[in-house]
Amino acid sequence: MTIDKSWTTIRRRGSSNEFWNGLQHFLQMAQPFVNDRGFIKCPCRCCLNNASHQLEDLESHIFQNGFMFGYNQWIHHGEPATANAGTTVAGPSGGIHERDEMFDVLDDIISEDANEDAVGGPSSNDQYDDLFAALRSELYPGVSSFSSLNFLVKLMHLKVLNKWTNKSFDELLKLLKLAFPKIDLVESHYEAKKLMTKMGLGYSSIHVCKNDCALFWKENSLKDTCPICSENRWKLQSGKRSRKNVPHKVLRYFPVGPRLKRLFTTSKTAKLMRWHSTGKSKDNDIMRHPVDGKSWQEFDKRHPQFAGDIRNVRLGLAADGFNPFGNMSLSYSMWHVVLTTYNLPPWICMKAEYLMLSLLIPGPQSPGKDMDVFLCPLIDELKELWVHGLDTRDAAYENGVFRMRAVLLWTVNDFPARSSLSGWSGQGYRACPTCNEDTPSIRVIGKTAYFGHRRFLPTNHHWRSNLQFDGRTERKRPPRRFSTTYILEQLRRVKTGIPGKHPNYG
Repeated sequence: MTIDKSWTTIRRRGSSNEFWNGLQHFLQMAQPFVNDRGFIKCPCRCCLNNASHQLEDLESHIFQNGFMFGYNQWIHHGEPATANAGTTVAGPSGGIHERDEMFDVLDDIISEDANEDAVGGPSSNDQYDDLFAALRSELYPGVSSFSSLNFLVKLMHLKVLNKWTNKSFDELLKLLKLAFPKIDLVESHYEAKKLMTKMGLGYSSIHVCKNDCALFWKENSLKDTCPICSENRWKLQSGKRSRKNVPHKVLRYFPVGPRLKRLFTTSKTAKLMRWHSTGKSKDNDIMRHPVDGKSWQEFDKRHPQFAGDIRNVRLGLAADGFNPFGNMSLSYSMWHVVLTTYNLPPWICMKAEYLMLSLLIPGPQSPGKDMDVFLCPLIDELKELWVHGLDTRDAAYENGVFRMRAVLLWTVNDFPARSSLSGWSGQGYRACPTCNEDTPSIRVIGKTAYFGHRRFLPTNHHWRSNLQFDGRTERKRPPRRFSTTYILEQLRRVKTGIPGKHPNYG
């Protein structure tokens, strides 16, 4: 009987049932030919039958790297040497397991490394072995509708939607294990998080000085004391460091680049990332998206190379504080920094599932003037995305690998948050960043009040001469428009302060 080998040449492996079924049939055929240690030659495009792996690893290797060219007679995997490798007949009607929706998810995750069209070619797939093991495993003997991985992802989704605590999640896993002894499931929330991290859902934990002076990051990553205030990095018990080092504060950083690349790995969202160019308003008098505004158009004029590729990403940043203990009488301020993607249409870009959390800044106090300390990881990555970019696979095209760049266009926040982000004080006589030195303000019963709004009216407007406002006629012109050179000169005169909230000098 001849063997169907046409599946080995399929390029779109993640979206092909034929590839999946053919691969399962190949593994089933090769199973009796593993050696006494359980190893067999791997025919992926990376190993080329020169390396041997356990049979369960062959599936992920071949899926990730593709089936090697020229291996038409499977002599190492059960096909007789006299068989005719050139003819094919219909292959198996179904695979060993039913097609699982998580197969396509894994295809999106590893497409940058695995797809033969990606820049740099195939790479090692050891980090995905656990994922493929969970994908191959039935949740319970005889249950083919759910793989172990599929069930775990849905369970984690329910945890997030319903705000379960980690402890309650652990208790649920114990109950499931007790009720269904043969269920193939992780033991704890910690193990589930480790598995989810391999799917690109992880974050970086960066230790912070207790006084917000500096991050223990990059050149400070191995230090035990703050380079600014010399405070100890670790919490002390009875004046001594505990056996297990516990930092005073931890900043959570969620990398932006991998998530931007993920937007292009499915054809649907890859097409939506072009909406700002293909779907923008053709009426100059209507603004329904920031692309119709002057700021966007002025940016395109100044940076034509960036604007030349409509797939380059435009971002906006929002930051604000919240109390995670809202139902308790506890004063605590934790800040989050969120990015939104303005390439997407207006009815999508502000939906929760398309907003990207980038930083979780620990409390108990708001970062205030030290916001720039916490923004360092995000700023570094945004600089990298602006200058160099990332090689990204565009699923909207067959051979769509391009260099994706990104830019932060503006911030969206209230006045106090704007003060933290920009460094311009939101209090006092010159609180307005637009009016700058010409801010009209007076002191009223211990507070600063801002007036003089009639200055913005045309000089011949009748309200300027109306005495019912403050009993005076308004003859002042609108505030000056300060040039970039003048503002930079103001910044040059600003004295650089010591960061942090140290009681002696912070």
